[in-house]
Amino acid sequence: MSIQLDELRKSFDGKEVLRGFTLTVEDGETSAIVGPSGCGKSVLLKHLVGLLRPDGGTVFVDGQSVPELRKKELVRLRRRIGYVFQFAALFDSMTISANIAMGLRRLPGWDRKRIASRVEECLALVDLNGLGERYPAQLSGGQRKRAGLARAIAASPKYLLYDEPTTGLDPVTTSVIDRLILRMRDELGVTALVVTHDMTSAFRVADRITLLHEGRARFTGAPAEVRTADDDVLRGFVDGDPALYYGVQGGQDDGA
Repeated sequence: MSIQLDELRKSFDGKEVLRGFTLTVEDGETSAIVGPSGCGKSVLLKHLVGLLRPDGGTVFVDGQSVPELRKKELVRLRRRIGYVFQFAALFDSMTISANIAMGLRRLPGWDRKRIASRVEECLALVDLNGLGERYPAQLSGGQRKRAGLARAIAASPKYLLYDEPTTGLDPVTTSVIDRLILRMRDELGVTALVVTHDMTSAFRVADRITLLHEGRARFTGAPAEVRTADDDVLRGFVDGDPALYYGVQGGQDDGA
């Protein structure tokens, strides 16, 4: 197995966000974690790259216990992980090519010619050929997302972590991003974990889908199993039915 989270727990200021979350992602699999905004999906990803340390439970990536890694070991692990940020997180003062090349310049044995060649390869993989000299402000929202993906794959990672990759995109652009996620799996052979609240996207890209609910994995299954499950909370989230999801007539009264 490539990624294993077991009984993961994390609290912030006394508020439990993760309450014993367990998940396994197999080699070559694209797994999606779904749930509403603020339920802890991004918190999970940050544990996989060592940006957060768990209060309890275990986090294993590539057979290594992430919280126990020393600084140099963590750096080596992070080189095998590509992270696609929710809003691309591109540097506005740098061209798209420079954004993609940034991480490659830190790798031993990478000269300018090799870096330039790899940048062009990555631009081609995300269908941004010829746009490398533009700046982020000159790209559309979907193009910026693709540029962020190009940067994530530049160092040929074994793993790709996607943080809400379709947030803020129209349905057509969302479909483009989903196809690129599948292309990364098929052409690069990466193991991927996608966190999203977009069920249409999750059904398109995932081999397995897990619902994160109240800090735990409420349900895990293949897309076909998710579509036919009789779990009311899962059905409520998939169908957008607050009465089912929150278990009360009319949904959650949050004052909205």
